[in-house]
Amino acid sequence: MKEYIILVYSLFMLLLNFSAQGQTIKVEFKNREAEHSIDILFDGKIFTSYCWPENVYKPILYPVYTSSGTVITRGFPLKPREGERNDHLHQAGIWLNYGKVNGLDFWGNGYRGYKEPGGGEIRHLKIESMGVGTNEAILATIESWLNPKGRELLSEKTQYHFIAKGVLRIIDRITTLTAKDTTVVFSDTKEGMFGIRVARQLELPLNESVVLLDAEGKPSSQKVPAANGATGNYRSSKGITGEAVWGTRAEWMDLYGIIGNEMISIVVCDHPKNPGYPTYWHARGYGLFAANPLGWSDFTKGRETFNFTLKPGESATFRYRVIISSGNHLTDEEINGLKQEFYNKY
Repeated sequence: MKEYIILVYSLFMLLLNFSAQGQTIKVEFKNREAEHSIDILFDGKIFTSYCWPENVYKPILYPVYTSSGTVITRGFPLKPREGERNDHLHQAGIWLNYGKVNGLDFWGNGYRGYKEPGGGEIRHLKIESMGVGTNEAILATIESWLNPKGRELLSEKTQYHFIAKGVLRIIDRITTLTAKDTTVVFSDTKEGMFGIRVARQLELPLNESVVLLDAEGKPSSQKVPAANGATGNYRSSKGITGEAVWGTRAEWMDLYGIIGNEMISIVVCDHPKNPGYPTYWHARGYGLFAANPLGWSDFTKGRETFNFTLKPGESATFRYRVIISSGNHLTDEEINGLKQEFYNKY
């Protein structure tokens, strides 16, 4: 019966997608800077928010929804939901940072619920612009990568393109990092770089036991099988699936699964102009979905090293596309078409 309902829902979404092609969607921003948030809405429904919580130590997109309104990002630690894991406090929403920048840990800062003595912070400085086009919202922001004493190591300029295409929702992130008055070394580590922490249902059905949050947002007293309610699976552009994708290189990675009756795909695309292309994947079964183009040594057990370096005044641009499909799992042909569109656009 469950499979029948999912099939009917999927057919409905395919018809909806077909009818929605070519339609103009109302795009708008809701400016809530006083609350450290800018909302992005399509046809009056929130898609995501660009926000900079003081206790996260980096800007994030959070939460993120499908076109039908299903949340695909974990709620914890900002807004915990029943049945979630409560691990890795530093993993929230969608973000970009790194674990060894001149020896500082930007990636894991806040993992114990407070700012780490050796942790770096990405501080939001300003909204540079907000623009609306046909089925697309464009947000430009400026950030600063700071050491624990407040000294700037890198300046950041990021442009987000939020795109509605039928039942698809797309986020293109274009981030340029510029070294300030000192050489900046991104030492090889698996802890990076463009990450998403997904909803519990999109985790892989792992063979382990875990503690989950109860209805009050507190850890339950008993462990349960991690496979309970987990429907996710990875599939890379190289045809590798499951947990085996970790530490492999690929042009794109698809995480697909089911939430309720809704079939969902989340695809992250690398870009050939990025350093370290094609990226390695720091994609874990417990819900961390990350592209890491810089951590070569960890992924190759020391056979290769990168230690990507920017001298004072030098810049590097990182480009990533996130595709969120509602009602079906995307095919290779569909993903490759959207990937090529991304390559051509930037």
